[in-house]
Amino acid sequence: MRTRHILKKLQLWYAKLPLHWLLAALVVIHGFVLLKATLPAVYRLFRTPSADWLKDQNVHEFLDSTLIAVLFALMLGAGLVINAIGLALRARTAWFMSLFLLLCNLLYDVIYGQSFISLASVNSYLLFLVILLVLYGRRFNQASVVSGSLFAVLGVSLLLMYSTFGTLYMGLEYSPPITDISSAFYFSIVAMSTVGFGDIVPSTADSRLFTTSIIILGITVFATSVSAVIGPILQGRIKHLVNGKDKKRMKKNHIIIAGATPLAQSVYSVLRKADHDVVVIVPPEVAHDYPADTDIIVGDATDSAVLAQANAAFSTYILALRADDSENAFIVLAAHEEGGEQTRTVALANSSIHLNKIKQVNPDVILSLQSLGAEILGRLVTGEPITDELISQLLLPLDKHAAPPKSTSSSS
Repeated sequence: MRTRHILKKLQLWYAKLPLHWLLAALVVIHGFVLLKATLPAVYRLFRTPSADWLKDQNVHEFLDSTLIAVLFALMLGAGLVINAIGLALRARTAWFMSLFLLLCNLLYDVIYGQSFISLASVNSYLLFLVILLVLYGRRFNQASVVSGSLFAVLGVSLLLMYSTFGTLYMGLEYSPPITDISSAFYFSIVAMSTVGFGDIVPSTADSRLFTTSIIILGITVFATSVSAVIGPILQGRIKHLVNGKDKKRMKKNHIIIAGATPLAQSVYSVLRKADHDVVVIVPPEVAHDYPADTDIIVGDATDSAVLAQANAAFSTYILALRADDSENAFIVLAAHEEGGEQTRTVALANSSIHLNKIKQVNPDVILSLQSLGAEILGRLVTGEPITDELISQLLLPLDKHAAPPKSTSSSS
């Protein structure tokens, strides 16, 4: 039992660790390092007059020697910084894109035998990041509009950069030839959007294949970007319809259990065996052993809005079975606001010294396992009878509606 308790503590501690923030910080650090490494080349690029490097020969020489590597590093750095925001939001899309960009960076370093940054252990750092992202991939299970929008911006930007500078590199293979960056940008937009005005056409096999790649990538990136933005909105709406108001309206004459303590889980098992309809409210980041088919609401039961989500107004019982007595008292107070006339409240007193304080919030029943167990054990030892009246007294009923249900008595 002690080992199991320690394992549960470790599991709870592990669940509360902000590992997504740590991974986001590690990714953004590498992204900023890449961006810093490209600054000198980008500075030289913008310091060079366009008339000098946009001429046919200079364009090809510049692209062949410097610009491709610089642009690749620039795109990787910017992409990692942007996706780090999504990682902080635990977005699945950001996790996938960050993993893809880091693998691209690692493969470039391995294939070409060089790194964008002058760190002896850069490949080890990249491999370390990739392993961490793979190991903790389950943490990134959220779909958000913010991360989808970031993915859309990043995808379109990368594709636009690829098509613009690729078109500029192969400019002489188009008719008329493309010799300036504005014409390359214009043709890229036309090809990516599949409009095809026909004023600039590829004239060689290589340029046709390149243009085909722009069209295919354009369709893919635009479709994926739209789904990345619209998908979370539709998913949230569907989840709201399934778990929100529609489900709430169907819940009537049910029992609400607030807590994930062993007692709460045992009570749930007993109630389900008796075919009672039960809704469980579990605090965020708290581990539990409720069955997979349990109707669980993750939230703070002391919040009236959470009780309203559980349709407390139509419940028969609200059981405050948290491990903290003060929280159980606040749950009872919230139940008084959201519960209906037929709703009865039960508060667990984990410590007998808190009985009077919990009594002040007027629950229908106070359950003190310490007092109950001590009194029953004492009477068993001394040979005194255990009656229904004694059990009712020990439970401290404060019922305003009806007499408490009779329990099985025993005597010794």
